Amino acid sequence: MTSLTVSGRVAQVLSSYVSDVFGVMGNGNVYFLDAAEKQGLRFSPVRHEGAAIAAADAYYRASGRLAAGTTTYGPGYTNALTALAESVQAQIPVVLVTGDAPSSGARPQDVDQVAIAAGLGAATFTVTRNAVGAITQQAVEYALTKRTAVVLAIPYDLAALEAAEEELPAPHAPKVTDDVDGGLGQAARLLAGAKRPLILAGRGAHLAGAGPELRELADRLGALTAGTALALNLLGGEGYLGVAGGFGTDTAAGLMGEADVVLVAGASLSPFTMRFGHLLGPDSTVIQIDTALQPTHPRVDLFVSADAKSAAGGILQLLDGAASAAAWRAEARKRLAEGPAHHPGSTETPDGRLDPRALATALDAVLPERRTVVQDGGHFVGWAPMYWHIPRPQDLVMVGTAYQAIGLGLASAVGAARAVEDGRTLVLASGDGGFLMGLSDLESLIAAAGSAIVVIYNDAAYGAEIHQYGSQGLTEKPMQIPEVDFSGIARALGADSAIIRSLADLSALQDWIDAGAKGTFVADCRITSSVRAPWMSEWMRASQAAKAAVAG
Repeated sequence: MTSLTVSGRVAQVLSSYVSDVFGVMGNGNVYFLDAAEKQGLRFSPVRHEGAAIAAADAYYRASGRLAAGTTTYGPGYTNALTALAESVQAQIPVVLVTGDAPSSGARPQDVDQVAIAAGLGAATFTVTRNAVGAITQQAVEYALTKRTAVVLAIPYDLAALEAAEEELPAPHAPKVTDDVDGGLGQAARLLAGAKRPLILAGRGAHLAGAGPELRELADRLGALTAGTALALNLLGGEGYLGVAGGFGTDTAAGLMGEADVVLVAGASLSPFTMRFGHLLGPDSTVIQIDTALQPTHPRVDLFVSADAKSAAGGILQLLDGAASAAAWRAEARKRLAEGPAHHPGSTETPDGRLDPRALATALDAVLPERRTVVQDGGHFVGWAPMYWHIPRPQDLVMVGTAYQAIGLGLASAVGAARAVEDGRTLVLASGDGGFLMGLSDLESLIAAAGSAIVVIYNDAAYGAEIHQYGSQGLTEKPMQIPEVDFSGIARALGADSAIIRSLADLSALQDWIDAGAKGTFVADCRITSSVRAPWMSEWMRASQAAKAAVAG
């Protein structure tokens, strides 16, 4: 093995797993970045350290391929913590390569980075001269196996020293083991006897590649299907009801509530998916298949710890001759056709600004069909999954929702833009508050993206707080943001842009798309804060009910 520095060995081992690195250069990682370039890794610079991890996180969500983020030690490291926490909470494998205190001991300016990471739920792997490669490989495979973020730390005094020679095993994909304990047989019997079966798929089913098996199972049973927002359109086709939870229609939710047997594949059944306890009927039997070790929701009646793809295939083999509930699908088609869809929005609002529902509908007709959507957190978060066509599960990258953060959208768009290399247009949906938080990385996105459209739902406010707390009579002054000309900022950084005050103003975006959709276009959409999203109303009702229960 060729003699390498500690940083060089880290880069060499990483190159067996990743092709892309995102980050900000500093004292603690300058030798690593030099080595990464020599190893042929593609480095995409970002302007804030938080973007290093957010971009690597979104790269994985959009492509299914691992990426690395990198920062210097100290302030560079602590700047990345919100994005690191989001990756941990969302169970996204990502590697943060960072500098750290010298191996001889902390300096006055150093902080305990290992303790900080542990507080977020992230494991730290600190390299030594004698086991650089083994520790790097261990860190990466831990991230992939556990589906989590890890920190790979390079002590400052070791970064440029020669690493010891090592013989490393070849990288291997993490193995999936199933512990079904006969549960599949019971699941098959329950599904075979169902008159109104429903299959609900989550991100775990998408990551397992279980879509074909689950669709075949649904067709065999005559089952209705649905997905979480992170498995959107995974089970599209005959019997598909759309998103389960607050982003779905009331008609679809009503049908889900009438299911007698529900197979949940790779979904944790979060409060949002479950409509805060109101999605499924009280008498429905719930079967959950998940790689977790135990049920993730008290509504689960039968739990099978297994990979969704192999489990669905196993159930198919056990269903020979099972009756099909075809009448259930026929009834669903009729009710979906007759029932109300999402509210189309209005052409008039109290303040004369755009109704975000009407805007979202109009944007769906304008945006390129081949699109990958990145969403920041905020009140607007439902408009894309509700009103936009999202071709595949990996084409909706929802960031910040796991950790309840805003401001990660621009950084995430950088990573997704690097992952999308098949002619698709990257579309970022952001609010004005989150966009201002991440503004430094608008320049990064412009540099990274071949084709990107940024839609800013600009209500001159932190919209979620306006609806949640302003409606209760709390002062709105801290919730308001002075009107910002994002279009002017975008042009100054080299993007095309327009202020969208009416739906007719979208012609500027249409012209840009017709001209080839090359580069980045920023649409500064001036929306009203008078329209409350239905998912927000649902969440507020659940919160008020919980408070009343505690008070009572």
